[in-house]
Amino acid sequence: MTKFDAHFSNLRGRAGIAAAALSAAALIAGCGSSSSSTGTITVGNENPSDAALVTSSPSKTTPTGTSTTATTPTTGPLATKPVIQPLPPPPPKKLVIKDLVVGTGAEAKTGSAVTVNYVGQLYSNGKEFDSSWKRNQPFPFTIGTGQVITGWEKGVPGMKVGGRRELVIPPNEAYGVKGSPPSIPPNATLVFVIDLLASH
Repeated sequence: MTKFDAHFSNLRGRAGIAAAALSAAALIAGCGSSSSSTGTITVGNENPSDAALVTSSPSKTTPTGTSTTATTPTTGPLATKPVIQPLPPPPPKKLVIKDLVVGTGAEAKTGSAVTVNYVGQLYSNGKEFDSSWKRNQPFPFTIGTGQVITGWEKGVPGMKVGGRRELVIPPNEAYGVKGSPPSIPPNATLVFVIDLLASH
């Protein structure tokens, strides 16, 4: 699930960061804490300028030269965008992990370079705030490097390639009291469905 509460304007204001913004993993990034204030772009950020930059850089290469980009399957359970069913109140106060499809491929671990498809919506009203499916571009990131929100850092490890997992993420492991305007309000519980397409 890259995780999270900063704005593109902060990124743009830092010398040298603009070049790094050509990496999708750096663009859709996370603070890992509701109190952090980094200059990274977030999963769920609906700023059109951010989306344009994300789609301009569809791949990432690990230090060993292995591409982490994978394509959406054309058949099987991961070939179509998932529909997230409404969940009853109240929202959970702790991270909830539920495997919808159990994968059989390589396992994602801390330090793994992974590629995922994902859908994110608000727990409160079911409104979708972000999706890799609408960009037709899976999202690569490296687990444990702070590129995504804490809920993803904790919730993606243990998945195997070919798996689909639902994460219900409380505010303290997502965007916290600040939210991620305009799409994610303060203190929002989030629901993600994540498909693991590759793990290296």
